[in-house]
Amino acid sequence: MRKNFLLSVLLIATFFCSKAQVYTGAVGLGLDLGDGFTFVGPSGKYFFAENHAGQFDLGFEDGATAFTFLYSYHSEFDGADGLQWLAGVGPTIVLVEDSDTQFALRPHAGLDFKIPDVPLAFSASWRPVILLSDVGEGDRLEAGSFALGFRYAFD
Repeated sequence: MRKNFLLSVLLIATFFCSKAQVYTGAVGLGLDLGDGFTFVGPSGKYFFAENHAGQFDLGFEDGATAFTFLYSYHSEFDGADGLQWLAGVGPTIVLVEDSDTQFALRPHAGLDFKIPDVPLAFSASWRPVILLSDVGEGDRLEAGSFALGFRYAFD
């Protein structure tokens, strides 16, 4: 019974998870938006396997610089060319002027869209901040954090 259940789940997952790699890589602009911060800077994404991508964002804000490294699993939606859902996790290191360096964990989930026959890719994701470093009396979780990406995609 258990084997039949696992086989059924595997078959359903295979049916819904078609080929995800729509492009090989992309470079462009990233925005990291949250309560009290907006980081803007260069962003890059590279698919190192069919459904697996690495992403790097370098964000600048007044008095702070953020380095974000993300792993994402991607999968396409059936019947929606170029549209993928993504989920993953990665660290962020924030260098704050006249303050301690902050370390955070960034789980994320969102959508990535590569316009068919045009080398443009857009992404939007929910990217909460889980602070790992000591921040004093402040919150350790910033759930209302989002990211946008506007990139030139290449095959």
